[in-house]
Amino acid sequence: MSDTPVIGVLALQGDVREHLIALASADALARPVRRPEELAEVDGLVIPGGESTTMSKLAVLFGMMEPLRERVRAGMPVYGTCAGMILLAEKILDPRSGQETVGGIDMIVRRNAFGRQNESFEAAVEVAGIDGGPVDGVFIRAPWVESVGAEAEVIAEHGGHIVAVRQRNVLATSFHPELTGDHRVHALFVDMVRAVK
Repeated sequence: MSDTPVIGVLALQGDVREHLIALASADALARPVRRPEELAEVDGLVIPGGESTTMSKLAVLFGMMEPLRERVRAGMPVYGTCAGMILLAEKILDPRSGQETVGGIDMIVRRNAFGRQNESFEAAVEVAGIDGGPVDGVFIRAPWVESVGAEAEVIAEHGGHIVAVRQRNVLATSFHPELTGDHRVHALFVDMVRAVK
């Protein structure tokens, strides 16, 4: 099918397999992306959860940071979950030494804001633009968004904190929908990619 978008999952670290499954279930052709030449072949990209400092350093090491920034600036749709949200922020509160971001959303994020690994939890999250009731979200050492700029649209909050944001073709959630079997956020992203393909 010609309208089937090719969507990559940045496969440097994190829950890559779960995103590939979620994207495939949302009618995308999903593939792992590790190198700039693989990035050049996709219509959109998911940046998964993981450890944001490590992912930032690996992106630099693999020669991916600048190509990622260029594709995002050029309008490629990108969806980041958890650590991916941190990488898509323009600014991080208290970044680790040497931590860089790709950027794409005018927001300030706080790393590990919801607590440590043993404080992980699952919650129902109402996400604007997604029908069928709340989305199941898994929060694992999750960030939250401290503030957003004028162009960023807050599409979900939990416990009084911003947990999902969209700015043009860039989407970010602090939670992991790929771990729940609820693939509606991925379906929303696939539609975003299809719209600009």
